[in-house]
Order: sequence, then C-alpha cells, then structure tokens
Amino acid sequence: MTTRLSHLLRILSICLLCGLIAACGSRKGGGYYKDDGPGDNPPADLDRVPDAVPKIEPLARGPNRPYTALGKSFTPDTSGRPYRVQGRASWYGRKFHGKPTSNGERYDMYGMTAAHPTLPIPSYVRVTRVSTGKTVVLRVNDRGPFLASRVIDLSYVAAYKLGVVAPGSAEVIVERIMPEEIRGWRAQAPTAASPAPTTSAPMVAQQTQTPAPVTPSQTPTRAQTPVAMASSNMQVDTISPRGFYLQAGAFSDPARAQSMATDLNGKVPPDLGASIKIEQSSSNLYRVRIGPFANREAASQASERLRDNTGLSTTLSAQ
Repeated sequence: MTTRLSHLLRILSICLLCGLIAACGSRKGGGYYKDDGPGDNPPADLDRVPDAVPKIEPLARGPNRPYTALGKSFTPDTSGRPYRVQGRASWYGRKFHGKPTSNGERYDMYGMTAAHPTLPIPSYVRVTRVSTGKTVVLRVNDRGPFLASRVIDLSYVAAYKLGVVAPGSAEVIVERIMPEEIRGWRAQAPTAASPAPTTSAPMVAQQTQTPAPVTPSQTPTRAQTPVAMASSNMQVDTISPRGFYLQAGAFSDPARAQSMATDLNGKVPPDLGASIKIEQSSSNLYRVRIGPFANREAASQASERLRDNTGLSTTLSAQ
C-alpha cells in the first residue's frame, strides 16, 4: 500500500512539474514569471520614451484570424466597436526582446507597445493605472496574455512608466483609441518632424519630434492661472477647446481628479499659458489635462519642462 501511494505521489509530482514548465514557457504573464525581466543594460532615460503616436493603419491578415492558445479559442474583434475594460495588466521583457510579434515585427521591450488577445492588430490603446491615474498610449502589435485574470501585456518600458515593473501586474483600464479620435489627432499634427536622439538600448525605441519653443500669447501670474474647478464644487468639462493637451492622470473617482488638479495648480509654470482642466469622458473617466497648446511641438516642450522641473510625467493627446 505504501509503495503504491509513493508511486502515485511521484506521478502527481511529475505532472505538476510539467505543468509549471509549460506555464513558464508560454508568454502569458510577462514580468510575473521569474524567467523574464528587465534588460541587463536598460537606457538611463526610460521616462523620456514618448507614447506611441496613433495613426490609421491597415489590419494585418494573420493575427486577426481566430486562433487557439493554451487550449482556449480567441476571435479577434475587427468590427470597429469601442473597447473599454478594467482588469489586470502584466508585462513581458528580455525573454522576448528581439523576437517576432504576432504581426511579424520584432518585439522591442523599450518601445511603447502591448499585446492583447482580441483587439485588432495593429491598433492603439490608452492604458490607465487605476491606483495612480498614470496613463500611457500604446500600439497593439502582439497577442497575449492568455490567462483569464489578465487583460493586457505591456512592454517593459510601458510597465516602467506605469510603475508596474516591481509588482509584476496592476489593475488598469484599457481603452481603444478609435479612428475618429486618431483622425482629429493627425489633422492637427505638423507636417514635418525631426527624430529624437537614439538611446543606448539594443533596439531603437519609439521616435519623437523635436519640440519647438512655447510662445504663449500672454504670461499670467500664478493667481491668474486658470483651473477648471472651484474650491468646493468641481467644474467638469465634457467638451474642451480643440488643440493639444497633456494628460496628467485619469480617475474613476472625481474627488481624486480634483485633488490632482489642485496639486498641479501649484506646479504648472504660469508662463505656459495653459489651463488645468478636468474632463469627463464618455466612459465616465475624469481626466486631468493641461492645455490647450497650439501644436504638438509646444505641448512636447511643455511636457519636457514639467518633467524636468517637477518630475511630472504626462501623455499627449489631441482634441
């Protein structure tokens, strides 16, 4: 009886070990697994890696067909419907750096990209960490994660900017950036741009444009810096003037948005000539935004100043 029990336990242990090896060999949790992680020599300026710039792109053929992974069937959604989901985000790093993504591109852990099980490839998403309101814009070019508890896999640098590297995963809100918003974004973009200096990373990250000097029409005093709120009653905009904005955070709780906006009023230099606004989106997120700026260069220059002077990281969006 003892021999038989020992034999059964040995078989059970072997099965469990095989299951763990298979789980670690599949990219479904990113930095959650010990065999993945940051690169050996990451660039020193990861905070300066710009968000992906959304654009209208034709859908890839292969990765938008139904497929099966880890015994589960997935059907990519190419219907063009809006997408907004809250759930856990994980990340993936050096184990997959330089390897092909689902659409044949090389995965760059220092680029602002993401993997999603069903969103169109390519497409663009706005990912907001629920606990902090930090937001990044990413290009979806890969499939995964395939765990039911995960909604998106972030590139290493995206996870770094959201503060997800150390914990391995975090609660986020994922929103697809729809073509209408992208068209408005592109319509206001300048026709020429200069590439950003390359980093020491083994692969080149997203490129950005050389900011132009900010030339506000007037220089308000600190007391004149407009803030879209009152001390007790918050003023929330549903439609903002057209232009480029810097988003400092996004919250489902309006009180937290008001708190951030109040704090920013003491940090944003008056000579930027920009307002601090709280805008309620159609998905009931309260976005804290700074702007508007006349063009992308002016907004980028303002973002650099805010980051250098206050450590504040913002994302650029167009209205």
